[in-house]
Amino acid sequence: MKTNNHKKPSKKPKQPNRILLLSGVAAQMGVTIFLGAYAGKWLDQKYPSDKKWFTIGLTLLSVAIALYSVLKQVNKINNSENDD
Repeated sequence: MKTNNHKKPSKKPKQPNRILLLSGVAAQMGVTIFLGAYAGKWLDQKYPSDKKWFTIGLTLLSVAIALYSVLKQVNKINNSENDD
């Protein structure tokens, strides 16, 4: 009895479309910044002052968080493409 040692070609799982991934990243960035600005406006209404410090601070913080998140996700996408 012969044994057949031929391996079937392994099928790689289909990767999501790169454009869809990047548009999801952009949407996440927009939502993060919107939520930071919204929370800042809410805090400025609750605790009024001469300047809108909560709005400024939380918007800048949310931009920094969004940029960090985008960079991590884009690096992850690039690394997964390089592995293929």
